[in-house]
Amino acid sequence: MDVHPDLEPIAFLLGRWEGAGVIGYPTMESANFGQEIVFGHNGKPFLTYQSRTWLLDAEGNKVRPLSTETGFWRIQPERQIEVCLAHPTGIVEIYVGEVVFHKIELRTDVVARTTTAKDYNAGHRLYGLVNGSLMYAYDMAAMGHPLQSHASAELKRVGDFDE
Repeated sequence: MDVHPDLEPIAFLLGRWEGAGVIGYPTMESANFGQEIVFGHNGKPFLTYQSRTWLLDAEGNKVRPLSTETGFWRIQPERQIEVCLAHPTGIVEIYVGEVVFHKIELRTDVVARTTTAKDYNAGHRLYGLVNGSLMYAYDMAAMGHPLQSHASAELKRVGDFDE
């Protein structure tokens, strides 16, 4: 299936990515984590997105699942982008941002939480394709703390998108 022509600015994301990174926040100890992200498409002008992470021990072995999120990435005119993400913890986020070459910067426009969700107020994400790796950094404002670093990772493409 051909990729919708509107997706050209973000088509570099397509595929399955795996790697590792570091998480931390004032409410938790820093730790290493593993991650898999899958960007797909169905021929329409959006990418599907699924991410799952797990805690890693000192040897890099999986210890337990951490977070998961799913959503859609929609490119807009003039390389603007909208991203809708849902989390099983009762949080839904809408990000807006811009694509500049192989760099994507996103900031939350809307955060909605269920009554049982943790206190989460804002996010800022930066993605970039660097020497074939998908690098990203994620800042968040949560649990009464201002926007600050939460996670960063380097992911390698390990597979193409299978329709």
